Amino acid sequence: MSCYFGSGFRYAITKAFCVAFLMTFFSIFDVPVFWPILLCYWIVLFVLTMKRQIMHMMKYRYVPFSLGKQRYGKKKSDASSSSLTKD
Repeated sequence: MSCYFGSGFRYAITKAFCVAFLMTFFSIFDVPVFWPILLCYWIVLFVLTMKRQIMHMMKYRYVPFSLGKQRYGKKKSDASSSSLTKD
């Protein structure tokens, strides 16, 4: 029997999903949630989980958008592209 690296993780995820699915059928687990608190929770969770990736991007000066980046090729003019579409 070979040991697959993700088999334990896959089993834990499947078990958690099944338990959560079964809990939806019982009203005792129906807890009201105030949406602004939930929103703050997700923002904090996102910041904490992305901190490592953001620090890595800052370390190597990675800019994920194109503002201020050098462009090496010129764009074709709109006049030449519009002349191709005329009948």
